[in-house]
Amino acid sequence: MKQFKGFMHGVNLGGWFSQCNHTEERYDTFIKEEDFKTIADWGLDHIRLPIDYELVENADGQKLEKGYERIRKAAEWCKTNNLNMILDLHKTCGFSFDIGYQESGFFDDEKLQERFYKLWESLAESFKDIFAGSNNEICFELLNEVTDQAYCKKWNAIAKTCIELIRKIAPTTKILVGSYWNNSLASVKDLDEPYDENIVYNFHCYEPLLFTHQGAPWVGQKMNPDFRFPLKSKFSDYIKMTSEKVGQIGTAFGAFSPDVTVDVSYFETIFAEAVKVAEDRNVLLYCGEYGVIEKATPEDTLEWYKLISTVFNNHGIGRAAWSYRQMDFGLSDSHLDAVRSELIKYL
Repeated sequence: MKQFKGFMHGVNLGGWFSQCNHTEERYDTFIKEEDFKTIADWGLDHIRLPIDYELVENADGQKLEKGYERIRKAAEWCKTNNLNMILDLHKTCGFSFDIGYQESGFFDDEKLQERFYKLWESLAESFKDIFAGSNNEICFELLNEVTDQAYCKKWNAIAKTCIELIRKIAPTTKILVGSYWNNSLASVKDLDEPYDENIVYNFHCYEPLLFTHQGAPWVGQKMNPDFRFPLKSKFSDYIKMTSEKVGQIGTAFGAFSPDVTVDVSYFETIFAEAVKVAEDRNVLLYCGEYGVIEKATPEDTLEWYKLISTVFNNHGIGRAAWSYRQMDFGLSDSHLDAVRSELIKYL
C-alpha cells in the first residue's frame, strides 16, 4: 500500500482552536511554540490541527483575519521544527460530531453547504502555499467525523463538490476524506472512489471502545465515570460489558475465542477491510485519531499503543494520536509521566 510520506507519525493539537471556549486567552495559552519543539523532539513528523469554524468566521460567515493569522503562526512553528500540518475542519456551521454543540441542518441545507464550500475556498487560497520555499507540506481535511450512516450519499456528493472547488485553487494539495460512523474503519468502503491521486482516506480508531473510553460519561447509556476495564480482559467480558455499558456490539469480538484477549491479531482483523479497499483503489490510508482515555492505567495505555502501532507499521499507515494535551487523552499530561519515554516510540 502507498505510504503517506511526511505524515506517518503525528499528534493532534485538539482543544486549541476547536472544542474550546474560543477566547483569545485559550488561543494564546493552551498551546505555545515550545510545544512544537516537544513534538519534534518526540520524533514525530506532523501535527493535525483541528479548527472550528468560529476561529475563522463570525456568526454571519464573514472572514475573521485574526483566526487566519493564528493558523499562519502555527505553520511558522511547524516550519521552525520541520513538522508538516494537516488542517482539519473539526466543526462547520450546521454540523459537529458532538451533538452537545447543537449544530444541525448541514446535510439538508444548501445555504450551509455553500458556506462550507466558500470557507474551504478561502482556506485553500490562504494556505495552499503556506510552506512554499521549505520542505514542509500542508494537507486539507474536509470535515471531522460525519456521524449518521444516513448521511453517506449526501456526504460523498458534498465532498466531491468541495474537492472540485479546492482543485481549482490547489491542484495537488492532498485532501483527506473520512466516512460516517465517526470515520470508522467499517465505513471506509463506502467512500466514493478517490477523485484523484492526491486524495487520502481518513479513519479514526478507538477500538476496543470499552477499553479506550472506559469511564467516559459521553459514551452509551450506562458508562458511569468510575467504570474501569483492563485491556487484557477476556473477549467474553468485552462482549458482555460493551453491550451493557456502550449499548452496542463490540467490533469483531465474535471472531475470537471467548477466552482470549486483545492482541495484534485483533487489530489486524479490524483493519483488514479498510486496508484492502485502499490497496484496491490505490489510495492513501491514514488514521487521523486514535488514543486511550486518561482513566486507563498507564501500563495498559502503553500496551495498547504497542499493539495498534504494530499494525500501522505492518501496513505503512500514517497516523496522528489524540491528543497532545488534556482533552481526556493528553499524551503530555502527568498521568503518563512514567511511561511516556517508552510510549512515544510507538506513536
